[in-house]
Amino acid sequence: MTRLETLKNNLQAQFGAACALTEAFGELTLEVSADQWVDACTVLRDKPALAFESCIDLCGVDYATYGEPAFMAPAPKFPQRFAVVLHLLSVTHNWRLRVRAWVPNDDFPVIASLVNVWPSVNWFEREAFDLYGVVFEGHPDLRRILTDYGFIGHPFRKDFPLSGNVEMRYDTEQKRVVYQPVTIEPREITPRIVREAGYGVER
Repeated sequence: MTRLETLKNNLQAQFGAACALTEAFGELTLEVSADQWVDACTVLRDKPALAFESCIDLCGVDYATYGEPAFMAPAPKFPQRFAVVLHLLSVTHNWRLRVRAWVPNDDFPVIASLVNVWPSVNWFEREAFDLYGVVFEGHPDLRRILTDYGFIGHPFRKDFPLSGNVEMRYDTEQKRVVYQPVTIEPREITPRIVREAGYGVER
């Protein structure tokens, strides 16, 4: 039995039908409901048969218009717009696992913080909050980490304008940094490719 098969059996024995488990490209993904997020992750850490001592990454995902061309209307394919994804490592067993939870309420996504399970997620959760607007309830210091304090919106959301909402500049008269509405006209540029006849053909 391979290491991946052993992990799969251990996960199925622990969670049964309570969590969906999928395998693709030699990797396992465990899907957990948002209300069981902390409990399931605690089990993944503490059960000797799983022993995921380390969280190596946490990120947000915006599934709006996922898989659809830009010119088509979005088709709902997923239970929620936003998800939180973990990548876990077991040093004891030398195996990895991806864990995903769909975050309820697309307008104001909130999910419990995992800081008390893996303290290493602290800054990862701040990043997901900053870039996607996912609020991690119970986080000890949830504030922006990459964008400026005066930044408006969450830049990794699919509906965030490419030019942003505000621009920052230094005003020489006021001798300070000022914020003002963006002056760039939003537009989409489609590249036009012109090739001469026989381009790329050896002569």
